[in-house]
Amino acid sequence: MAGNKEKFGIVLPIILLSYFMILLDNSIVFTSTVKIAADLHLDSQTLAWVSSAYTLTFGGFQLFGGRIGDVYGRRRVFLMGLLLFSVGSLMVGLATTGPMIIAMRAFQGVGSAILAPTTLALLLDNYQGKMRSRAIAAYGTTAGIGASFGMVLGGVITSAFSWRVGFFLNVPVGVLMFVLTLFFVKSRESQRTTRLDIVGTFLSVLGLSALVYSIDGTVHQRLAFVIAVMALGLFVYAEGAVKNPIMPLRLFSDRRRNSAYVARFFFIGAAFAYFFVTTQALQHIYGFSPLLTGLAFLPVTIPQFFGALQVSRLSSKLGNARLIVIAVVLVTLGVSLTVILGLNRGYWIAFALPMMIFGVGQGLVLSPLTVEGVANTDSEIAGAASGVVNTVHQFGQSVGISVVVALTSGLHPFTTSYVTQLLIITAISGLSFLAALVLLASQDQQQAR
Repeated sequence: MAGNKEKFGIVLPIILLSYFMILLDNSIVFTSTVKIAADLHLDSQTLAWVSSAYTLTFGGFQLFGGRIGDVYGRRRVFLMGLLLFSVGSLMVGLATTGPMIIAMRAFQGVGSAILAPTTLALLLDNYQGKMRSRAIAAYGTTAGIGASFGMVLGGVITSAFSWRVGFFLNVPVGVLMFVLTLFFVKSRESQRTTRLDIVGTFLSVLGLSALVYSIDGTVHQRLAFVIAVMALGLFVYAEGAVKNPIMPLRLFSDRRRNSAYVARFFFIGAAFAYFFVTTQALQHIYGFSPLLTGLAFLPVTIPQFFGALQVSRLSSKLGNARLIVIAVVLVTLGVSLTVILGLNRGYWIAFALPMMIFGVGQGLVLSPLTVEGVANTDSEIAGAASGVVNTVHQFGQSVGISVVVALTSGLHPFTTSYVTQLLIITAISGLSFLAALVLLASQDQQQAR
């Protein structure tokens, strides 16, 4: 094991930087889309696919990515994910046409889908006890900071250099992580007697990809949804029948884990929808450039970082579930405060102040949600559990943005649309709060036994 009682060693930085890289790449596109469209002469429909192609494969291959680490060995699969993601990033940066950038974003998404769950599973392999809890807390913190920092970095890179630089940066980082992994990272041996669930793999990829397309696609969305429901229904049936399922159904036998999945789904839906619509609002209402828009998210990023530093102390004192409830309340308040204060108050009052409250809440919530999402799992299903956590994360993002945009697409003027969007996001965050209350009740019941 790489971890000991005193020090994390180099394994944790390798895991966290690799995870940070894919999260950063996911949100950096938000502030780069206008430049990408101009450089490659993309219409709005084609431009939408620059994000959707990545989301499609990232979401569709998550369970597969988590489970193959269980079967073939996490270190080997992690190296494969780094290679795919780095090559995909290079090719996206070199893209000269719409079809090329869309295809390479899809390829990059496969690498991310393998990396994301494998990073968490590797962490579970390498640390035990209190070290594991602290490492998972750092992992959850990375999930939040990577997303919000991507907004800032995306605006800076796009304005100062080129949107391509954001993708090119992944290449040397990916190569460095690959080399360091070869020398320093160990993982549990693969289960040589276990075969990959081929039927479950096919049905999960088909069902999840179709579900993503039914949310983010442009044509035949209803047909995609029907295919998704049928494939996922067959998938659940198959997983209960096969010997070595890609998603063991016993993952969902724990009420605490289930509540954590639901709370994470709605929280991520609210958070990413907030980032997405606020990016546009800053440019439409105040005429911010991509650079200023990116910098405008610093009031989220900085408090989030300092809030995350308090997670370990607060979770020990309050418990994970109680901390999640408090954090979601702060996030909900942060989103709704812009509506309460009014857009005519200017950026510092209407945006920056609510962002600070939102940032503290986000800094506090993702670490304990991650801990609860993999609670009470053994090494045999650690990869599958990690896959579910990251699948929930990815689908929460897609569903949150799509629901908010769909419900407000016909509203004018823009300020009316934005206020309505914030109210919907507040409601989504409220659903996360309800799931957090269920998690708290489950935790209290377990402690009372």
